[in-house]
Amino acid sequence: MQQPAHGGNLAWAAALAGCPRDAILDFSASISPLGPPNSAIAAIQSQFGNLRHYPDPNYSELRLALSHFHQLPPEWILPGNGSAELLTLAGNELAQAVTILLTPAFGDYYRTLVAHNAKVLECPLSLVMSNLSLIADRQKTKDRGLLLNNPHNPTGKLFSRDSILPYLEQFALVVVDEAFMDFLPPDEEQSLISVVQEYANLVILRSLTKFYSLPGLRLGYAIAHPDRLSKWQLWRDPWPVNTLAAAAAIAAIQDTEFQRQTWAWLPPARSQLFQGLASISGLHPQESAVNFLLVESKQSTSQLQQQLLKHHQILIRDCLSFKELGDRFFRVAVRSESDNQRLLTALQLVLLA
Repeated sequence: MQQPAHGGNLAWAAALAGCPRDAILDFSASISPLGPPNSAIAAIQSQFGNLRHYPDPNYSELRLALSHFHQLPPEWILPGNGSAELLTLAGNELAQAVTILLTPAFGDYYRTLVAHNAKVLECPLSLVMSNLSLIADRQKTKDRGLLLNNPHNPTGKLFSRDSILPYLEQFALVVVDEAFMDFLPPDEEQSLISVVQEYANLVILRSLTKFYSLPGLRLGYAIAHPDRLSKWQLWRDPWPVNTLAAAAAIAAIQDTEFQRQTWAWLPPARSQLFQGLASISGLHPQESAVNFLLVESKQSTSQLQQQLLKHHQILIRDCLSFKELGDRFFRVAVRSESDNQRLLTALQLVLLA
């Protein structure tokens, strides 16, 4: 079975480890261990009787819930079959000009840009920088697009809102993937949603996959000017969001208790994992604002991944798909204290063997 480019491929991991899928402790996919919220599960169950009907093609109830959540008019929001579907639609527009891509970059960015034959200029991000600093000459960028994510994957760095705003004046189209922004509480997050109505060239992508632990439902949404979203609607297949996903999303974003629990859980759990990794000789974790850590290793991380699977049934995310990182970095999700400790113990045993 071919090695996956994404995290979370438990079928591949179980085949390599020689165990059932549910025996794998998955640190490769950056999904919160606290969910899915009970409210989302209850909402799904309440909709079983509606599976005989088509979903509302306009997703009016879902868009209204999201509009209240973000304090935006509903027409500025377009739900999608995961943010991946919406990224594909954004890629179609980015391909109309040269796209500046901040690297290392999520593999799906390359997928959508290549699918639309886009011309790409890579802009490397220093692993030690604390803010976003691109060299952008308005005369050279006014006809170009910019694609970046904030917080950044795979480094976990959070760029300030103020550091991104200047590029909205310099690029023809700016697409910001905020898939992990939910992990920042309101007083810390740096989302551009508050300014999206001021910039017709701004597209924000959001995901309910990571924060609410709903990757199997496939639900995300785009926030952008209504004219742009209306155009996207014409490009795609009808009913991209199923009835169960729409119901779960409405319940999840209204679950303020789950949100507070997640914001309280993450900092101490992340600190525990960071300190534990930093104490292991040969490993150097990077500071992160979200629910995963990028770790530099003196040993081959693809070999480390296989040893952890075969001997401990633990899956970490190698970084071979990030060409700038290669075989000396791996990424791990932040999980519960007991899961984190199991990983740390296994790493010590493998690296000291």
